[in-house]
Amino acid sequence: MQDKSRVTAVLGPTNTGKTHYAIERMLAHRTGVIGLPLRLLAREVYDRIVKARGPSVVALITGEERIVPDRTQYWVATTEAMPEVGADFLAVDEIQLCADPERGHVFTDRLLHARGLHETLFLGSDTMRPAIAALVPNAQFLRRERFSTLTWSGSKKISRMPPRSAIVCFSVDEVYATAELIRRQKGGCAVVMGALSPRTRNAQVAMYQNGEVDYLVATDAIGMGLNLDIRHVAFSATEKFDGRRFRSLFPHELGQIAGRAGRHTEPGTFGVTGDASPLDEGLIEAIENHRFAPISRLMWRNSSLEFGTIDRLQQSLEVSPDSAWLGRGREADDLRALKTLREMPEIRDRVTHPKDIRLLWDVCRIPDFRSISPAEHSSLLARILGFLQDGGVPSDWLAGQIQRIDKTQGDIDALSKRLAYIRTWTYVAQRSGWVGDESHWRAETRAVEDRLSDALHAALTQRFVDRRTSVLLRRLKQKESLLAEVNDKGEVTVEGEFAGRLEGFRFHTDPNATGDEARMLSRAAYEALRPEFHLRADRFYNAPDTELDFTEQGGLMWGSSAVGKLVKGGDVLKPAVEPFVDEEAGPEIVEKVRRRLQHFIDRKVATAFEPLLTLKNDETLTGLARGFAFRLVEALGVLPRENVATEVKDLDQDSRGLLRKHGVRFGQFTIFQPALLKPAPTRLRLVLWGLDQGQSEFPESPPPGLVTIPNLPDVPKGYYTLSGYHPAGDRAIRIDMLERLADMLRPQDSRGGFEATPDMLSITGMTLEQFSGLMQGLGYKAERGERPKVKAVAATGLEPEAQESENPLTEEESVLVAETRAKWEAEQAARKAEEAEAGENAEAEGGDGTPEVEVFYTFTWAPRPRANRRPQRNDQGQGQGQGQGERGPRRDRREGQGGQRSDGSRGEGQKADGQKRNENRGERGDRPERGPKGGNKHKGKPRNEGGKTFEARPPRKEAKIDPDSPFAVLAALKNK
Repeated sequence: MQDKSRVTAVLGPTNTGKTHYAIERMLAHRTGVIGLPLRLLAREVYDRIVKARGPSVVALITGEERIVPDRTQYWVATTEAMPEVGADFLAVDEIQLCADPERGHVFTDRLLHARGLHETLFLGSDTMRPAIAALVPNAQFLRRERFSTLTWSGSKKISRMPPRSAIVCFSVDEVYATAELIRRQKGGCAVVMGALSPRTRNAQVAMYQNGEVDYLVATDAIGMGLNLDIRHVAFSATEKFDGRRFRSLFPHELGQIAGRAGRHTEPGTFGVTGDASPLDEGLIEAIENHRFAPISRLMWRNSSLEFGTIDRLQQSLEVSPDSAWLGRGREADDLRALKTLREMPEIRDRVTHPKDIRLLWDVCRIPDFRSISPAEHSSLLARILGFLQDGGVPSDWLAGQIQRIDKTQGDIDALSKRLAYIRTWTYVAQRSGWVGDESHWRAETRAVEDRLSDALHAALTQRFVDRRTSVLLRRLKQKESLLAEVNDKGEVTVEGEFAGRLEGFRFHTDPNATGDEARMLSRAAYEALRPEFHLRADRFYNAPDTELDFTEQGGLMWGSSAVGKLVKGGDVLKPAVEPFVDEEAGPEIVEKVRRRLQHFIDRKVATAFEPLLTLKNDETLTGLARGFAFRLVEALGVLPRENVATEVKDLDQDSRGLLRKHGVRFGQFTIFQPALLKPAPTRLRLVLWGLDQGQSEFPESPPPGLVTIPNLPDVPKGYYTLSGYHPAGDRAIRIDMLERLADMLRPQDSRGGFEATPDMLSITGMTLEQFSGLMQGLGYKAERGERPKVKAVAATGLEPEAQESENPLTEEESVLVAETRAKWEAEQAARKAEEAEAGENAEAEGGDGTPEVEVFYTFTWAPRPRANRRPQRNDQGQGQGQGQGERGPRRDRREGQGGQRSDGSRGEGQKADGQKRNENRGERGDRPERGPKGGNKHKGKPRNEGGKTFEARPPRKEAKIDPDSPFAVLAALKNK
């Protein structure tokens, strides 16, 4: 050869800059062609040359892509697609693939026949030196040494894999499994496989090169010239399936892949991981020193084909080589397809002309991208051949095929399969004359491939990359300050990635993160949240009390966030607080939150229990009054009378007057401060009681506005009293309403028996049956009876309105009574309608005219027996009352027991809070006469003698009841 067309073999191990050298030599010429082993690598080189010379002079030709500008000077192609153009320069990369069983014959053909006009380069491993010297006698050799060292590092687990590592797998399933493991343990990885489209592969590689992930999981495709920043290569296996059988990797294959470790002058390491066995010492030494057995046999197939008949074409493809260096390779896919189509009668009948035979061979060379089965692939080829013989692939049919593929939904496997399918139609669209509008279909198939590639990249990233972890790891490694943000929902993002939630002053890591990922997230979040803790603590400390609240289980809330809890303090009215603050926030934040919470609960107690605290701190209370005040404070303002019956009897009238000034009400059943029965104090009282009792779970306060609630047996002792209710039978009645009911019961003949009035039912909101159970719980005996039902007639008696006018209710009680009365009237109306309908039915059926009956109850006082009853005191009018269950309410009950006074004024059960007692007993001119020692002159007489009743109030004006009123029947019975 002359110097102007010299052939040079640039040989050496990986990381010697051979491809870079070839690009420089090509750009030194006016025109050039370079063939590369992979579509991925061809795209990479194309981008580099475009960057240097511009897109108008650079062409890219692969099986599925064709970019050919009008003024093309430089051609970049896969080895199979290298154009036959007269270029000044020609290069073939990875020339050692001449020995590959499947593709080797293509590389061998380029080695033997492809030449540049002035310069030809063959780039590859030094193992090709003897073969090139024998087959290309005039070739010159240029050896290039590796820039960095390559060292064996042994076996490592995935969890101990150093950053910037590539794990090499030999199956798609193994790639996915390894990538998933790295995502869990290391935050994620990039995935590179030969089957990926260039667009997907470039996106994955860019993610790795930019440092978004530190790990790469790839097939042996990275051994073919992909230049990546890899410091360590780990083999997950040392054998692979080559399409026919499982075989061990050849030493030069291991060396080619391991050589990708080490970037330029930085040293690299290689090793094994997973189930791969360690390499033997001889093989390790060969890889480290790049010494491998020379290649002694190249794959070859005849390139001088005959197209006279199908048989002659097949025979020409099966010609044997005439050199000892050359051998026939494995039967290729295109030859196998030719043999299959040759056996189809419809093909043999239609393919007879050399032009048709050449077309048949071009169709057979369509790669089996789908890899479904040889039969499916042959069927598709036969159909395409039929279309081409009839003038081309129909546009509508091709559009339908592409439309079925153009779907970006689905998982990784579905997207990968669609990408393989579109590559078939991309290949068809790239052939000249096969489709009608070539430019349209090339652009259409390229667009679909790009969409699928982007979707596949997104799916790979979503499945195998935890961007949150990878970003945070990178920023922590760089020791940069992290930017954290907390939105109004408490979601914490660090560097734009969701890390968890900040609830109050406690950070909760994303529950989807586990193990090392969760620990890393917590570390990154706390690093970034330190200033946020201080800002939040300042806002909390200055927040108004309206933004804070407590729960019925003792929790302390700031808005919707729990910031602490109540704990038992030194006094029942002085609970302590325990703040919920992460230790990482610092002791200063903890103390600031604790002080603010303590201020809040102290003010809450002072506001809700102001009457009780005023009573406690009143220095004018002395003696028995002060002792009784402390008893009331200990009971949090609500005290059952039966528990302090003796203390009440011992109180003189002056002491009671002092206590009444503080709103203390001496009821027949309970001694309480009415202001403390409101919902807010009741809710807080139950919490404070639960803390003082050391309970793990506090009882909840009843819903506000209910007159009665169920009396449950498993409720803690004292709960009903602290809730403002008094248990009686199956129900518990509100304390203040019970005292009003007691006022209604006091004028009744409790020994002779009486019936319930409408007002009694109305004020309790009960039916007659329920009221009987309540009365029995209060110590009365209920006798059930029946009598003929009479129609309502005008009767004398007090309307409920008259009763209320004589005995005014509070605003809250009035609302309750009105709601209860409405409910009672609705029930009575419904009952009357049912009875009327039943009467009509009975009349229609010819009933016997039996009169209707109504049910009534007669209540008499039936105290429970009590042993060792103390004698009754009668000095100065004290001691007449007994606790619940001792005796019924007397009609002339003293005011200390909440009864009617003999002067016609109301007892304490009915007096407004703060009303003073008349100290001058002598002014009661209408009091019944007493004996010489202050006894009652009627003492010893039967209480129901002559059916008399004693009532100090003046007679009331009787009002007629509306005959249509639901209370008419009960009023008539009362008069009767």
